Amino acid sequence: MKIKRLRIAGFGPYKDEQLIDFERFDDDGIFLITGKTGAGKSSILDAICFALYASVPRYDGTESQLRSDHCEPDDPTFVELEFAMGETDYRIYRTPRYDRAKKRGGGTTTSQPDARLDVRDDSAASPATSPAASHAAPSATAHGDGWRGIAARPVDVGLELSRILPLKQDQFLQVILLAQNRFQKFLLAKTDDRRAVLRTLFGTARFERFESELLARRKVLGEQISTLQQQIGGFASTIAHQLEHESPPDSPTREWFETVEAELAAECVVATATAVAADAAFATASDDLQLRTILRSRQERRDAARLTHESLESRRAEIDDLRARSADAQRAARVMPQIRALAEAESARARALANEAAARELWLQLGESPERVSPAGLQSTIDEIVGLQGSLHDVLAAEKLVPALDHDVDVAETRLAEHSEALARVQTALAELPGRVDTATAQRAEAALAAAREAEARAELARLDREGVAADTVRRLEPVLERAQQSEKTASAANRAAATAYDDLLDRRLAGHAAELAADLVDGQGCAVCGSTAHPAPATRTALPVGEQDIELARAAQVDAQSALDAAHEVVQSTALALAEARTRANDKTPEQWNAEHEGALATLEQALAARDDVARLERRLVTLRAELALAHTELVDVQATRDAASALVTTLRSQRATIVARVADHRGEFETVTKRVARLQSELDAARRILDADTLCDQRQVAHELAVSELNAQLHLEGFADQEAVRAARVSDDDIAEQHDILRRYDDELAVVKSILQEPGIAELATTLVDVEAARGAANAAAVERDKARSIASTLLERARQIGALVADAIAQFDASDTLLHTQTQVRELAAVVHGDEPNTKRMRLETYVLAAQLEEIIAAANQRLRTMTGGRYLLEHDDSLQFRGAQSGLGLAIRDAHTGRARPTHSLSGGETFLASLALALGLAEVVSQQAGGIALDTLFVDEGFGSLDAETLETAMSTLDSLRTRGRTIGLISHVDSMKEQIPAKLAIVVSERGDSSIVV
Repeated sequence: MKIKRLRIAGFGPYKDEQLIDFERFDDDGIFLITGKTGAGKSSILDAICFALYASVPRYDGTESQLRSDHCEPDDPTFVELEFAMGETDYRIYRTPRYDRAKKRGGGTTTSQPDARLDVRDDSAASPATSPAASHAAPSATAHGDGWRGIAARPVDVGLELSRILPLKQDQFLQVILLAQNRFQKFLLAKTDDRRAVLRTLFGTARFERFESELLARRKVLGEQISTLQQQIGGFASTIAHQLEHESPPDSPTREWFETVEAELAAECVVATATAVAADAAFATASDDLQLRTILRSRQERRDAARLTHESLESRRAEIDDLRARSADAQRAARVMPQIRALAEAESARARALANEAAARELWLQLGESPERVSPAGLQSTIDEIVGLQGSLHDVLAAEKLVPALDHDVDVAETRLAEHSEALARVQTALAELPGRVDTATAQRAEAALAAAREAEARAELARLDREGVAADTVRRLEPVLERAQQSEKTASAANRAAATAYDDLLDRRLAGHAAELAADLVDGQGCAVCGSTAHPAPATRTALPVGEQDIELARAAQVDAQSALDAAHEVVQSTALALAEARTRANDKTPEQWNAEHEGALATLEQALAARDDVARLERRLVTLRAELALAHTELVDVQATRDAASALVTTLRSQRATIVARVADHRGEFETVTKRVARLQSELDAARRILDADTLCDQRQVAHELAVSELNAQLHLEGFADQEAVRAARVSDDDIAEQHDILRRYDDELAVVKSILQEPGIAELATTLVDVEAARGAANAAAVERDKARSIASTLLERARQIGALVADAIAQFDASDTLLHTQTQVRELAAVVHGDEPNTKRMRLETYVLAAQLEEIIAAANQRLRTMTGGRYLLEHDDSLQFRGAQSGLGLAIRDAHTGRARPTHSLSGGETFLASLALALGLAEVVSQQAGGIALDTLFVDEGFGSLDAETLETAMSTLDSLRTRGRTIGLISHVDSMKEQIPAKLAIVVSERGDSSIVV
């Protein structure tokens, strides 16, 4: 893989678009990315990683941190990377999620992540603008500039890149981007951490999954066998409980189950035969009981019938008398309707006579003459009154209209007054509206002039708000800068103290060498330095001894102090730069000046907003006034016409009322109104008609009375009664008649039933002595008890045999399944033990660890080819697969073999420079093996972002020689550092320059 070109904008510290052409460094082989701390050197590697994998490990996937803090809302943020895989060139364009300015209206909106992937296709080329000259993202089709789109969505781009570039993100960071804080991680990692890294790089998680599946399978098989054994024991317990045994065997066998089933089957045969015999005995006893019960029942029916017949015969005289009285009562009941009809006719005749007398009394009360009560006189009076009522009918109707006409006149007069007032209001409005329209027009023009100052006031407020934010930033950063400077001063003092302590320990270490040699001198033995056997004045210790561990601790303390000083210095620089920018944006205004200007601009804006509201209000007012003026002209004509119509209506209604009042006066006579005269005439008419009707009704009632007397006499003769008194003497109530009928019917029915029973065939021949039934019933009950007992025993045994047979069958099936599972479990258990690193695996090495150990040995072999050269053959990496402390699993240990001592020691015992060389060798070896495992990818580009500044001159020269050897194979290597000696050795550079605004740019 070869990184060819990078274009970024709005990313990290880079506000404006930057273009890096890495191909221009192909001839040099090595180039340096340099710039002060925080300028954005590592951001170049972040942009490459983000383009390929849509994330930056340094920011833990937080996309919002990728957009430059220097960007304005309209500025774009994107990364465009060109790279080659073999002979094919690809271009990827990607944007993170960030807030951008809205296309319409103010404010911002969230821009969603976007991605495009192109492949170079010369057939699609045309004279078009270079992609580096435009901020626009490439489309997913042919562009006409030599590129053809193959994916246009982030998810599709990710899928295509996984196919094109086999390296995962962690692998990419190990073999191409050797980023800060990840360089020495693999060398100094613990076994578990190193296993996690190798698992990610080589994709060996499947071996762990295989191991987990084996262990899970072993556990499942054990649980299944245990379950089967528990189930078999449960079957045995259930069978023992049903057979009422004390307890089942501890380990029931297949033979035990089969024996139990056979014994129970034999018991079932015996119980079934006993039940059949008991059924036959019960059938015989039941037949005898049934025969005796029938004979006893017939004897009892015969004796009961004889007793009933004797009782009925004793009541025969009483029944005959009741039967005669019942017949007389029925004849009297047939005469009673005619008696009641005669009484009703007499009552109706009396009421008619009383009504006639009352009608004549009413006629006299009206002041009429008694002579006119004759039928001829009454009819003449009626005809006269009816004729007079007809002549007054129309006058009466006209008189009833007078109250309505009075109301209509009042309403018409009221409406006439209202219409007159409305006409006056319309005339007044027509005189006032033109002046009100002119006044509103002048007010609108004045308000529009004041509202025009709104935009100017808003712009002034926006400028003052930016200055206010900057002023707040200045006040916030000034104490921060003071604290940062104090921290830098403290870190500088600590750094000097650590350096002094380190130099002092070195001097004491050198001074103590002589005392260490002198301590081993023995009189008579040769000195290891000069060979003399005499030791006249051996050196003595003047201070506590200084060991190698003390030196290492002091060196580590010095490195930590230098790092703390660099970090404090970087904080001071970044804070000072931010403070200078804030002061520039604040225009050096005092808070009083800013407050005065802000209040003035705010007041101007408020006035403009109020004027804008007034303009809208006055425009609506003008529209309303003009509409009112036009409406008033139209309304004037309508109101005048309405007022004239109301006046004509009042005149008409008054004339109608006067005519009706005059006509009524002519026809009311001596009465107040025509209505009262008509009412008197109606009273006279009603009284005359009532007398005529009462006379007619009296005649009708007399005829009805005579007819009722005739019908009663005929019915008395028919039924044989002398008069009404004889009928009333024989009559009883209807309820009594019904009761007598029921008594007679029941007597006759009972007598018929008894005679029927006594006449049945065979009744007379039955023995007089009753048959004994209880003895037969006792014998049948005893036979039933024995039958039920035998049946219950047989049924219980058969059901128990059925249930136990099913349990035995299930137990036999579990025995068969258990044999198969035991064989399978033995195989799985032995395989899982070996794969998991248990006995008999003497190395206690798991399967995945074994595979990773083989990969680690290849990595160590590749790394040692360089480490041997870089250390002059002193150091070599070794694979340590020995058993760990307390039997922990092994296989991925690393050690360093020192040729000076001939022994291997832990990697963390190396010095800082030695650790860097070993880490570099291991990283390069890891890169070679990973690239081979990923399909033999040619790694034509390599970036190293690590602390070269901590190396001494000799170690730095060794590291540079190793890196220089890589470019002989056609690689291009980018180094990120600000070490001056590297700037002198490497002529090809990318310089990162920070502007006064704080954003960065790239200078080639």
